[in-house]
Amino acid sequence: MESTTLVNSLVLLMAGLLLIGVLTTKFSSRFGMPALVLFIVVGMVLNRFIYFDNAFITQIVGILALIVILFEGGMQTKFDDIKPVIGSALSLATVGVLLTTFVVGVAAKFVLGVSWTEGFLFGAIVGSTDAAAVFSVLSGKNIKKRLTSTLEAESGSNDPMAMFLTISLIELFEHPDTSILKLILSFVWEMGVGLILGLLIGRLAVYVINKINFDSSGLYPVMALGFAVLSYSGTSIIGGSGLLAVYVTAIVMGNSELAYGRSIMHFNQGFGWMMQIVMFVLLGLLVFPSELPAIIGPGLLLSLILMLLARPIGVFISTIAMKYSFREKILLSWAGLRGAVPIVLATYPLMAHMENGRLFFNVVFFVVLTSAIIQGATISPLAEKMGLAGDVKPSNPSLLELTALGKTRSEINHIEVNTSMAIAGKEILELDLPEDILFTAIIRNEQIIAPRGNTRIEAGDTLYMLSPKSKRKQLKTILTSPALPVVHLTEEKQSVEEATNILPTTEEKEKDK
Repeated sequence: MESTTLVNSLVLLMAGLLLIGVLTTKFSSRFGMPALVLFIVVGMVLNRFIYFDNAFITQIVGILALIVILFEGGMQTKFDDIKPVIGSALSLATVGVLLTTFVVGVAAKFVLGVSWTEGFLFGAIVGSTDAAAVFSVLSGKNIKKRLTSTLEAESGSNDPMAMFLTISLIELFEHPDTSILKLILSFVWEMGVGLILGLLIGRLAVYVINKINFDSSGLYPVMALGFAVLSYSGTSIIGGSGLLAVYVTAIVMGNSELAYGRSIMHFNQGFGWMMQIVMFVLLGLLVFPSELPAIIGPGLLLSLILMLLARPIGVFISTIAMKYSFREKILLSWAGLRGAVPIVLATYPLMAHMENGRLFFNVVFFVVLTSAIIQGATISPLAEKMGLAGDVKPSNPSLLELTALGKTRSEINHIEVNTSMAIAGKEILELDLPEDILFTAIIRNEQIIAPRGNTRIEAGDTLYMLSPKSKRKQLKTILTSPALPVVHLTEEKQSVEEATNILPTTEEKEKDK
């Protein structure tokens, strides 16, 4: 009976944590800081009533949460957006992380009074930006697309670098005779395998999800998440970078025609929030508030060095050949938020039973907390003050949503129409669609319109069509074709016509004679 009461109490506690976590997101968006701050505070409050110091469980939950977060972020990342900035993002994710690690490592050696290897280990732990924090803060902001794309691509691709440096430095600490060349070759192997397997598993996932027919549509998001976990675990088992593989897999899936693509994204968003809540509450539980006063001074100093010195040095040098203005580099430097990844990486020294493992975890926790509060709340105002805030733009409306219909060979597509598409302003009869493609509904201004042949399609409409799977490419070509540009009379052509008009006619010439 007592065990049943205990189980029910724990279930009630979980319900309370989820509800509190969801409600805190409302306040986090209002204050402009990542929700992770409030989740951690909830965990720290519970720390007074629940004793928890299991770094192993925290690490497992943290890695699972990172998989979901990276998968969600990658699914929403459009390759057309990151293609122009992919070089900058990769430079920030590699050279930038190395430089940040070096500067913070030197500072940590003297501030914390540890060895050089331990100092650089601390620098590696806080060297990468956090995808969850960056996606959370930039979501819905009107910062220029080029900058947000750079930050999101960097935060999604720099985690493997930070994890590699952390594990390598722990190995160097435990085995000082480890070959540096071996570590370099290991890095090349990890990144190469992660990239290749990420691409292959991503393409496999798209093929399987589009070909298979489940009786329940709810199984498609579960299958997609299964491929994400497979991408991480399968890559990690053979020594590759699992985090990089997950991110690449997600980008491939998010930029492909995917059955139930929108449902998969919505599922990932909800599940990602739940994993963030659980993970950050656990991290808050793992921190003992009584130990924090002793590291406030060193933690604040290292946090300021990271925000005001190390991160800017990493950004300015790694993007020296890139076409970013001084103001843009300042914003890129300030938007380097720290979050889940550094705290998860801080569990590795604890798991390795390093003497300063607990010290590192507490200082990293303090650095992450100050970064999220100070930087997270000021990114948007800084962008507006520096003139780097663009117009608020809706999400790309030209994506087809594919919904398979059980075991049939048909599917329902829906698409949002914008002014750049050729179908805007045309009647349905003018589209020259194949006979086996049927318009089923049009949503306009929150009203459902029954489509007929003479119904005119307008920008802002959402069209629903029933079509065979075999006609998917043909349908996409017709619906997403861009509108032809309006040809205006150029000044040169006008001047020629005006010159022609003022030339004397044949009758005028005869009259002059």
